[in-house]
Amino acid sequence: MLAEEDVVGLREVAEELHPATVAEFSEGLEDGELWQLLNALPVERQADIFPYYPLPRQVDLLKAADRRHLGPLLECMAPDNRVDLLKELEPELVEEILPLVAKAQRHDIRMLLSCPENSAGALMTTEYASLPAEITAGEAVSRLRSQAPDSESIYYIYVLDPERKLVGFVSLRDLILARPNALVGDLMQRDPISVRVEEPRDEVVQKLARFDFLAIPVVDDHNRLVGIVTHDDVLDAVRQDATDEAQRAAAITPLGESYLEAALLSMTWKRGVWLTILFGTAAVTAMVLARNPIAHPWLVAFIPLVIASGGNSGNQSATLVITALSSGDCKLTDWPRILRREVVLGLLLGLLLAVPGFLLALFYAPTALQALVIPLTIMGVVMLGTMVGSVLPLVFRSLGLDPALMSNPFVSAIVDVVGIVLYMGIAVLMLD
Repeated sequence: MLAEEDVVGLREVAEELHPATVAEFSEGLEDGELWQLLNALPVERQADIFPYYPLPRQVDLLKAADRRHLGPLLECMAPDNRVDLLKELEPELVEEILPLVAKAQRHDIRMLLSCPENSAGALMTTEYASLPAEITAGEAVSRLRSQAPDSESIYYIYVLDPERKLVGFVSLRDLILARPNALVGDLMQRDPISVRVEEPRDEVVQKLARFDFLAIPVVDDHNRLVGIVTHDDVLDAVRQDATDEAQRAAAITPLGESYLEAALLSMTWKRGVWLTILFGTAAVTAMVLARNPIAHPWLVAFIPLVIASGGNSGNQSATLVITALSSGDCKLTDWPRILRREVVLGLLLGLLLAVPGFLLALFYAPTALQALVIPLTIMGVVMLGTMVGSVLPLVFRSLGLDPALMSNPFVSAIVDVVGIVLYMGIAVLMLD
């Protein structure tokens, strides 16, 4: 259809399918071809499809576009999608594009661009439905008919006073079921749960999950409504956070983009930094072994088992504490309880692994007494691992560092070195 310039066919296909599907099958086109497809569609449909392309591709398309087309496209895009895109552009290009947008939209864009990263303001959209308290339910439904096309969600309607301060909210269901002459002020729920513009994104996610809302209002310092955060935006944020956390836990600086789209040099750097650090700590382990030659060759076979037991238990503890801190299940002030729990857990887990370790050692050690080196070391390194794994996330969080990025690599490094020293020490005490 592109080759034949079949504009009607292009429009029919792109309007029949879901916008995400259109973006998926057309992403492989050249920029010019893709704009040929988009230009066959009404600008409203273009705005539906455009956000489904990966952000780097959106940036490339924007740079390749005829500037005359950008103003209407940006005006039709959802405010949060539009701002996500503009944040990826150079400031000079943003200032070049903004005059192409209507003045009211321009003010909205500048306000959203000024919101801090990873805050409620960075997640919110300014497309919401609002009503005054003094009108009737019948009048409210009539007003909502005109607001609905420009609102991202109208399930919750926010009730504002003349100064646009948030005084309550009412659900669309309650409005439809109410008597037509009932006042919105009598139907609304007062003292609504809200978040501040600068409130951290993690807290917004926790509130939305805790109260099971479809959307949560965002207010400024004077309690004026400035936007809403919807559940779909939070879902995107949670998914991105989960990806970042998984990459940090594997000692990788978050890629911030698709794995297949990440540049090889960038990925090499983000992985190589931590691999180099871990290589250095492994070298320390090798130096400890070199300085303490093992007189009993059968002990060498158990080094991987001992080290793995401590590292695995430490990484388990670190992961549990990190997720508890992230979800709000525990705080830094809970450190005494955390340490007590991990001491007890370390003892129990150490005993659990010491028994099979002792039975295995009996096959290789000359005597049962010498075989005790293995279970005693396993108990020691497992307790050490759980303690280090629980303490490091707390220490890094208190220093303002990301515990997910730092904890697991450091747990492995510390337990490797100290575990070998402990192993050698117990072996010397019991065998020499």
